[in-house]
This record gives sequence, C-alpha cells and structure tokens, in this order.
Amino acid sequence: MTPLIVNIAVDCADPYRLGQFWSQVLHLPVGPEDQPGDDEVGIPIGEDQELLFIKVPEPKTVKNRMHLCLQPQVRRDEDVERLIAAGASVVDDRRQDDGTGWVVLADPEGNEFCVLRSESDRAA
Repeated sequence: MTPLIVNIAVDCADPYRLGQFWSQVLHLPVGPEDQPGDDEVGIPIGEDQELLFIKVPEPKTVKNRMHLCLQPQVRRDEDVERLIAAGASVVDDRRQDDGTGWVVLADPEGNEFCVLRSESDRAA
C-alpha cells in the first residue's frame, strides 16, 4: 500500500513570516489558526496535506537536498518578477535563448525553489 504525503516540511527561523511569503507565491492562504510567533505554520495544499514551516534554532547553511519546482499559470518571466518583488532572490538563472530552462530562486530564508516554463511558454 502506498503511503500518503501529509506534510512537506521546511525548517526556518520565522514560520509565520516564511508562511506569508509562500502564501503569496502559491496564492494559497496560511492556515486560519496560525499566528505570528507560532512554532509551526501551515499552508493547506490538498486534502489533509500542507506545506509546513517549522521553527528550528540553526540557520540554513548549505544547498537544499530537496526543493519545489513550480510551473506558473502565467509566463515564467512574469512570475519570476512577481516572486522577486515578493522577496525572493535569484540563485541561478538557467533560462536559454530559445525559451527553455528555468530559474532557481531562494525564499527570504535562503531555501531554493525553481520556476519552470508555463504552458503558454511551452506553446510559444
């Protein structure tokens, strides 16, 4: 029998602040019971599933071993600009002249994630 993924957990210093950032990224609300100062903050991403931010004492020091890859519903470059305005930073730009590729961004605590091409980018 296949196990269910219940949470995707992200270690961080400020769960509420990072949850607010990812809420903007994903256009999904932080759990209604979550408050500033909480040790855990979640964003529901499916039935009984959430992206969970957990407070830890140590800062991030090396590259993530696992990360999220996001396919935007708008053009990739437009979404990259939106995410930078929300507080992300560019770690590695892998966009190619022919329109292929992706952009590696970091959230405000340095956790990497990728922005892939959208459906409209692929059709162009």
